[in-house]
Amino acid sequence: MQSFNRLFLLLCLVLITGMGAYAQNLKWNSAGDAFYQAREGAIYAVSATTGQQTALVTTADLTPAGASKPLSTRRFTFTPDEKGLLLFTNTQRVWRYETRGDYWFYSLASKKLRQLGKGLPQASLMFAKISPDGTKAAYVSRHNLYVEDLATGKTEQLTKDGTRKLINGTFDWAYEEEFGCRDGFRWSPDSKSIAYWQIDAKNIRDFLMINNTDSIYSFTVPVEYPKAGENPSACKVGVVNLQTKKTTWMQVPGDPVQHYIPRMEWIPGTGRLIIQQLNRKQNTSRLMILQAATGKANTIFTEKDDAWVDVKSSWDDGDITGWDWLNNGKSFLWVSEKDGWRHVYEIDVNSGTEKLLTPGDYDVINLLQYSEAGRQLYFLASPGDATGQYLFKTDLSGAAATRVTPKDQPGTHKYEISPNGKVAGHSYESHLLSPAAEFVSLPDHKSISGKDFAAEAANAAKRPDNTSYFQVTTADGITLDAWMTKPDNFDSTKKYPVVFFVYGEPASFKITDSWGAANNFLYDGDMAKDGYIYISLDNRGTPAPKGRQWRKSIYRKVGLINARDQAMGAKEILKLPYVDKDRIAVWGWSGGGSMTLNLLFQYPEIYSAGIAIAAVANELTYDNIYQERYMGLPAENREDFIAGSPITHAKNLRGKLLYIHGTGDDNVHYQNAEMLINELIKHKKIFQMMAYPNRTHGIYEGEGTSEHLSALYTQFLKENCPPGAK
Repeated sequence: MQSFNRLFLLLCLVLITGMGAYAQNLKWNSAGDAFYQAREGAIYAVSATTGQQTALVTTADLTPAGASKPLSTRRFTFTPDEKGLLLFTNTQRVWRYETRGDYWFYSLASKKLRQLGKGLPQASLMFAKISPDGTKAAYVSRHNLYVEDLATGKTEQLTKDGTRKLINGTFDWAYEEEFGCRDGFRWSPDSKSIAYWQIDAKNIRDFLMINNTDSIYSFTVPVEYPKAGENPSACKVGVVNLQTKKTTWMQVPGDPVQHYIPRMEWIPGTGRLIIQQLNRKQNTSRLMILQAATGKANTIFTEKDDAWVDVKSSWDDGDITGWDWLNNGKSFLWVSEKDGWRHVYEIDVNSGTEKLLTPGDYDVINLLQYSEAGRQLYFLASPGDATGQYLFKTDLSGAAATRVTPKDQPGTHKYEISPNGKVAGHSYESHLLSPAAEFVSLPDHKSISGKDFAAEAANAAKRPDNTSYFQVTTADGITLDAWMTKPDNFDSTKKYPVVFFVYGEPASFKITDSWGAANNFLYDGDMAKDGYIYISLDNRGTPAPKGRQWRKSIYRKVGLINARDQAMGAKEILKLPYVDKDRIAVWGWSGGGSMTLNLLFQYPEIYSAGIAIAAVANELTYDNIYQERYMGLPAENREDFIAGSPITHAKNLRGKLLYIHGTGDDNVHYQNAEMLINELIKHKKIFQMMAYPNRTHGIYEGEGTSEHLSALYTQFLKENCPPGAK
């Protein structure tokens, strides 16, 4: 049991903290009966059925010559033959994620450990990958692509024109932030060439952030950042031959500035590539086959939408890499909302013909695993309940899907399915049940670890709980999902203040039946104990699994339709006899900060106080990929951008406002704060404001920052929306 307890801890870490592209996911072996675990400087293989652990690589193995301790590994991957180990260490942030650092290679056969890229600057390597034949490593350093022979250590530079503005093998700020594109090169199946993106940002103006604190004289921090209405970076795909070092550029049709290429992969066993190309407005998606040798392109599949077409990161935990192949590369899986719901299709590579694999009036949330041999397709969905997440399966015939997750376990489920599809790491949580993990067999979903989640869920439901999940139907006939946490010792004959937590943009939704979803992470204390009602609503336009129309009704109406839904929902809440209409506060961060401003400015009769953090005050200041996807092009409908911007409505401020922003925010620029401040001054509006020097979008850097932010938030709330019953 002791070994299984350690397994549970690992599973909780992997499955609960998220399974995005840069989480340290459960790493299955090729057989699918065990996974690899890094612990205390060593690497273990752990059986998924017995918990038995076998040390594959010891701390001594991973201790460099002359060093006193093993490498501190951020991430690791095994080569396909499981005879080599690639370790990522000494990592540093590139905007949001730690994607730059040092790489080491360990050979299990020779027991030799050596660092890759010696001679290049420390912590400068990105996205190192071993070739399919196991003989070479490729990586990016200083915007150029390199290849290194694993036997001899000989390193060759494949591209030589890379600069901060001409980027080979990775991406610029906007591609990274809005498409999830970071790793920008792919080994060919025969290991003889590498396909890579080149981003030309030479014509993208730098946005200059000001650093006033790290030296006596201030200096600028430039970010190549294309604002809404400005042209994007030019993008193209090349294939470099490792022998000749020459690049063949793919002849992708269309203006490279007015189109995006968010996806590119090799077709297995061929000399061909497949790409996804989006037009500037992102409402037309084309899948193209490219001949690597000649660059010739052929479009096989086109999809259009009146609003926008999503990319893979929106339905695969933010991961843009990989392509889901069937029939040895003759067809592939594709996700589309073309019939009004997010469904999985099989598309033929040569003809582009499609076959619907998941019919029904529901959304596929994530595609998890498929097996041609077993005729099984596993995915997450939650038909009829947008707050949950459950495992479903279907065969590849297009038959109706069946639920795998037991029905007596309501809430949010996550899975890491083994390559053979017979075992899965499974975590389960709800607002009543803290996250717990187990291994289950599939498809019967029987616990290998001896857990009884059904009993735990039943017991949790019997315990007293202040939080309830419910729905609100507005005067417009729109039904919104919501949760509410009532104060301790709640008395329905008294009146309580309400604090609304908002987001409301297409990047995220908040009403999930998950542990801690209704907690206020900024409040310094216990809101329920202090006497607040805490509420959140999800409006139209959020990416909840409620169908295409729900998600895309926000098109060209960001800041209007979402704010109206929130306000109309709040008006229904205000009808409750225990709500104090004179003590209504609202707060949010990023898009939620923008929402807070719009609610205070557009509906001043409802909200008496608001806290807006890192908000977009003017939609024209945000990046073009995100803002144009949901709003169109400013050259065509600039009035929509203006109408939805909080700054347009600032003159209506009536309640109390606390505006908070980091001056080093590379995402939502501090520029928004100063524009908004000027507008509020113009209209003689009194407000409070806090700037955090050099802090980024998360406002966490520096000693004491998080504690200060929490104290500031809490003090303002208590002073301007006093807690307690009346």
